[in-house]
Amino acid sequence: MYERKLPVETECGLHLFMEVINGKWKINLIWCIHSGIRRPGELQRKIPKASRRLLDTQLTQLVEHGILSKTSFDQLPLKVEYNLTPLGETLVPIIELTAKWGEDHRSVLEPLFINENLK
Repeated sequence: MYERKLPVETECGLHLFMEVINGKWKINLIWCIHSGIRRPGELQRKIPKASRRLLDTQLTQLVEHGILSKTSFDQLPLKVEYNLTPLGETLVPIIELTAKWGEDHRSVLEPLFINENLK
């Protein structure tokens, strides 16, 4: 299991925010769950570039941080669903605003990454 080497900096709200969303797929997971995709297999199909193990790790972290809730159903095969908590719902407008910023600046940003990928 991963053991943190440096303590979480809590004196700044930005550090707390980054601690919660830090992870390559966390914002995508939050958005997918907000959009109605709730089961791990569905999330894996929606984010195929991420490994199932990484998604499971980041889902667990989001549950630990109070952003998601996890419901396990007592049946075979095992059924698990994730939902946004009220705290998690407060991230949705931030994600929407961030996505809008990306779209509004696509003409400037996209060529930077296309050129980078060609190197």
